[in-house]
Amino acid sequence: MAQTLPESQFDAALRAVEAEGETAEAKAEMLMEIAMGMQARPKSPDQLERAVDLYRRALDLAADLLLRARITARLGTALQALPEGGTSALKQARDAYEAALPTLRDHGKPAEAAEVEMNLGLATQALSGAGAARLQDAIQAYHRALRVFTRGDYPQEYAILHNNLAIAYLSLPMADERAKMREALAVQSFEEVLSVINMVDHPNEYAMIQNNLGNALQYAASGHVVDNNLRALTAYDEALKVRNPRDTPLEYAKTIANKANVLRNLPGDPDRPGLGRDASLGAARDLYQEARHILLEFRQLDSVRMIDEALAEIAEDFGQPANRTGAGPRAAFNGAMQGAPE
Repeated sequence: MAQTLPESQFDAALRAVEAEGETAEAKAEMLMEIAMGMQARPKSPDQLERAVDLYRRALDLAADLLLRARITARLGTALQALPEGGTSALKQARDAYEAALPTLRDHGKPAEAAEVEMNLGLATQALSGAGAARLQDAIQAYHRALRVFTRGDYPQEYAILHNNLAIAYLSLPMADERAKMREALAVQSFEEVLSVINMVDHPNEYAMIQNNLGNALQYAASGHVVDNNLRALTAYDEALKVRNPRDTPLEYAKTIANKANVLRNLPGDPDRPGLGRDASLGAARDLYQEARHILLEFRQLDSVRMIDEALAEIAEDFGQPANRTGAGPRAAFNGAMQGAPE
């Protein structure tokens, strides 16, 4: 039976380890390089599992502390990428990062340690969703990485870190006195991301962050509700410069539903034509109906039910009969539509 390229690479790596003439350190480095190559563009979970195997074999050979730390950090990334690894693989990845960090901080390059801090934050953040880690620990890891990954020197890493920070801030419980501060920090982090990405070079990322910024502004427990809602509208309109019903229908539907949420809650300005309360409600109704059509096509039935409830409330505001579906009160709809940032 013919071998695939990853299989032949794996077998070649094992033969090289058995061959004479190379030091154990050289063999360990070679295994690490082959594993990194297999991990870079995996076409199946098997390739990631082989990469994990090669990293572990490399650790059996390596004695140099810095080399072992680098191999251990790469092992963590492979474990974290396993699609079926679940909580167990994430915990192993976290343990690998924590084991590698002391040596990389003392003897490696600053960017190496910062990359591990970023990956440690990602693994910890994922584990926190399963109740297996503290989200605050992920936030601390991201901040340590930002000491090295500055906006000027590492714009891509800087953007990733601030996006993850914003999501982490919004994922923390909001029922304490520090909730407003965390919401403000989330908004600030999304704005930091937008300072290094643009619509031309990163259209999808730009639209995602603008949508998430709109959500953060819309649902912030702030004393400046109207101002925040107007800023949220601007953010959604920026996202809609990229998202459209032809190329990104589901993302488009979510963004126009979020925009409808804002319009439904605007008080309106009776002194400015077209900006009264009825005009805002009418615009919200039109957006909800368009979003509903797309979401129904994609079988997003929970979202459809929430939109039906919103449309029923708008009908009541206009003094029309409401066709309610029992989806729950307005507050539940708003909270559910906010969801987790994309």
